[in-house]
Amino acid sequence: MAIKEQASANSSARLFSTREPPSLSTLKALTSQKTSGSSYPLANRIEKNIPVYDCSALDLSSEASISAIQDEWYHVLLHGPGVLVLKNMYTSHAVLNSANAAFDSIIAAEKAANGVKGDHFSAGLTNSRIWNSFSKHCLQDPESFFEYYSNPIMALICAAYLGPAYRITAQVNIVRPGGSPQTCHRDYHLGFQTAEDAARWPRAMHLASQLLTLQGAVAQTDMPLESGPTRLLPYSQQMEDGYLAYRLPEFSEYFEKSWVSLPLMKGDGLFFNPALMHAAGANESSDVHRSANLMQVSSAFGKPMETVDAIPLVERCWPLLHDKFKSEGFSRGVQDFISAVAEGYPFPTNLDRRPPAPGGMAPESEQDFLRRALSEGLSKEDVVHSLKTIRIDSAA
Repeated sequence: MAIKEQASANSSARLFSTREPPSLSTLKALTSQKTSGSSYPLANRIEKNIPVYDCSALDLSSEASISAIQDEWYHVLLHGPGVLVLKNMYTSHAVLNSANAAFDSIIAAEKAANGVKGDHFSAGLTNSRIWNSFSKHCLQDPESFFEYYSNPIMALICAAYLGPAYRITAQVNIVRPGGSPQTCHRDYHLGFQTAEDAARWPRAMHLASQLLTLQGAVAQTDMPLESGPTRLLPYSQQMEDGYLAYRLPEFSEYFEKSWVSLPLMKGDGLFFNPALMHAAGANESSDVHRSANLMQVSSAFGKPMETVDAIPLVERCWPLLHDKFKSEGFSRGVQDFISAVAEGYPFPTNLDRRPPAPGGMAPESEQDFLRRALSEGLSKEDVVHSLKTIRIDSAA
């Protein structure tokens, strides 16, 4: 795996150099690696560089056999190609059918109440999206929810990469025939920030980001290749500055020439390192409504030690902050105070009420709002009211 070697190569530099753009030749070298079946003896086969496991054939009878499976999956996700397929993750179509019926009811109710809505990448007229399908599924149909998330394979793959005490979030995405492909990207956390913001994070956090989340999807329908299952670039998660690279035209072009995709059957799982360069494919079928329950599973360690409420702190200090801004503008002191007291990260949130900003992948954070409030000259009362609204709208 390249992480340790790359981290030691330029360990004296805290940030990636803006004078040395990411190297396409580095990505080409990494993604030219070949996955050997001997490295993953528990896999059913290697297909297009991706290990494919038949969950119905896995030995779950002992702690030793389970540990061997998890060791192998961990290696795939971090040190290997970064992606694996779990065939027959769900063998009961009755469970999936019940979940799909619940999802259909949720989509119909939300459309009736709110009209058409979009998501990160596509207009609502093309896709159907359920934000927080995890919670909504439970409230709509607790019986199928209970059976769906009691799946032992789900627990094994999450714990294999993240350890115990992980937390699951999920969003259903249905791409209709004619649905456009996504552009190449990496995922949560750094993948949801602008290139400028991502460049401000130390290089160690570019590595740590991929260790805090496991990305996955359960195929709720069959996904033949023409329906556009996820496009993947195996081994691309090993590129240390890949969060800066994937947005550049030459990297997008290389992705478009090099991606691979595997067909999935209803009940199959696809799990990958969130730093893997990937994109949902175009649905070029005539009749397949490609449906996936997308999962972002989070590490238990991505949380602070104490609970801090920014609102009373901002309320108390707003006259001081306002006066300092009037005399200094966005000086370092103004910026530093905002960074100290308010949330700079808009997640977790309720994406129904606080959808991503147009053209972006994240809603406005508390820090973003405070900077805007200073620029617009909002009163203390308006600022406090807006912060409370953000808090209310972010709640489940």
